[in-house]
Amino acid sequence: MVGRERLDLAVSDPDEIGVALALLAGYLSGSVPSGYWIVRAFARTDIRRHGSGNIGATNVWRTFGPRYGIPVALLDAVKGFVPAFVFFHAVSPLAGVLAGGAAMLGHARPLFLRFEKGGKMVATTGGAFLGVAPLVGVVGALVWLVAFLLTRYASVASMVAAVALPVAAVVLDQPWPVVVFAVLAALAVIFLHRANIARLLHREENRFELRHRRSKPAQT
Repeated sequence: MVGRERLDLAVSDPDEIGVALALLAGYLSGSVPSGYWIVRAFARTDIRRHGSGNIGATNVWRTFGPRYGIPVALLDAVKGFVPAFVFFHAVSPLAGVLAGGAAMLGHARPLFLRFEKGGKMVATTGGAFLGVAPLVGVVGALVWLVAFLLTRYASVASMVAAVALPVAAVVLDQPWPVVVFAVLAALAVIFLHRANIARLLHREENRFELRHRRSKPAQT
């Protein structure tokens, strides 16, 4: 009897296992360097040597156009959506947002690029919110689109959309894990755009051009 009780105590709680798996799966999913692999495979170059030097969809689009930029944006969103959606519904809302947050971290510091600089995780954040709170994700996407059309600054659109996430989460009465996730995600996105903020203040930020032209490796 004592042995059985000890065995029961040794077995981890299923929720704890689910959360651990969510973190692991989310990080591995986010670590898939879509932009790096696609450009390396089809353009035969390292995207990190071009433009801003990161592997995100914005830099890929700026450098190589929508032919590569659109697939990268979609894949970056998917790698946030899938783990967040699966663990949100299979385990718990908390596991879902942790999986989404881990995917964002993986995109920023991907395992498969030896933890070097990745992307600014905007598309991955959007995908994660579509997985855990679709209405919040849609609001964020619409705000991004409107801000981009008005300013033509991808950085401004990304930061404004990020700020809209916690506002939408509160207004739409989302569960507390989603609200906390939205606040942290907004802070993370703004933090990763700190160099863009400095350039905006000095009026040195480049507006986004839908038709790409080769850019020299200058901005970060």
